[in-house]
Amino acid sequence: MTLRLLQKVTKRDLLAVLATSLLVASFAIPAFNGYIERSRVARAVSDIGTLSLQLYRWQRDANRLPANLAEAGLGGDDPWGRPYVYVRAADASQAQRRKDGKFDPLNSDFDLYSLGPDGESALALPAAPSHDDVVRADDGAYIGLAVNY
Repeated sequence: MTLRLLQKVTKRDLLAVLATSLLVASFAIPAFNGYIERSRVARAVSDIGTLSLQLYRWQRDANRLPANLAEAGLGGDDPWGRPYVYVRAADASQAQRRKDGKFDPLNSDFDLYSLGPDGESALALPAAPSHDDVVRADDGAYIGLAVNY
């Protein structure tokens, strides 16, 4: 019985199944890639929030912020495989600090951010290379994509 059914399947039927499969894949693959990217951003937001809390604890115990993440025993890579960027405000000039759309510094204590999927950044958030960065702003009140700040 099964053999008879297989013998009745034509090339036309196979092409119809193949075309349908390709059509479904053309929608599913981009949707899945978008999901992967959103999950990476969410992980970076979580990591930056956790690192910020650990830095505050370290500051409470040492009465100062660490010079770098390694001094505090922190670090790790962002979801795109690059280290998180940490800049203590006390060590940076105004020209070296991240700025918002009004060119005011994002934070008064420290900057902590991921360079995002493209691995590029600019100090001013409105600049195109910064749009996909995951940043900490307003002294930790905002953590998310730079383009949304």
